[in-house]
Order: sequence, then C-alpha cells, then structure tokens
Amino acid sequence: MSKIGESLLRGAKEALAYAKGNKKNAKTHHIKIPDKIDVSAIREKLNMSQDVFAASFGLKKRTVEKWEQGHRKPTDAARAYLTVISRDPQGVRDALSKSPVSVRSRSGVRKTHHKAKA
Repeated sequence: MSKIGESLLRGAKEALAYAKGNKKNAKTHHIKIPDKIDVSAIREKLNMSQDVFAASFGLKKRTVEKWEQGHRKPTDAARAYLTVISRDPQGVRDALSKSPVSVRSRSGVRKTHHKAKA
C-alpha cells in the first residue's frame, strides 16, 4: 500500500476510535478565530470598493457596510472567512470560481452548489 493509502487508513481508524469514545490518543486541532476584525482594513488592503469586495467574495454590500460602520459584528464564521480572505484573497477567489460542487445531504439527496459569480 502507498504511503498516502496508509495515512488515509490510519486516519480512518483514528476517526472510528474517536467516534467510539477513545479520545486518549486523538489528535485535535484548535483554531483561533479573531474576536475583532477590521473589515475596512482588509478591503482597503485589497484596494476594493465595498461593491467589488462584496461581489468578489459572495457577501452582501449592505452587510459589509454594517460591519464597517460598527452596526453589526461579523459572526464567528464570517470572521474566520474574512481572515482567510485577508491572508489569501486569490486563493479564495480561485476556490469560489471552480466548477459546481456536488454533495449528498444526510437524506441522500444530491445537491449542487454553483460557483460564485465575481
């Protein structure tokens, strides 16, 4: 078996053990989502207007405005997404411009997520 195959098999076995309650040898990864994020600084670093920033990353312009004006605070997920945008804006644009992604829901129904429009 290849090294990749061995690694996948080992990971699957670890996941199964974890799911069964064996958390003793489990490797966990903790991420730190910033408590505060300066949306206007990220946008300005990218030299984008609010319209272009929102359209480029699948956000609503009004949401960006409310974040920047301090009327709303980005959720944890939004702060994580904005952090990724700040660190690798081209990577985010590349990921969003790929072909539709098909996933199966828990009920087995196939759903297609279409690529974001820039």
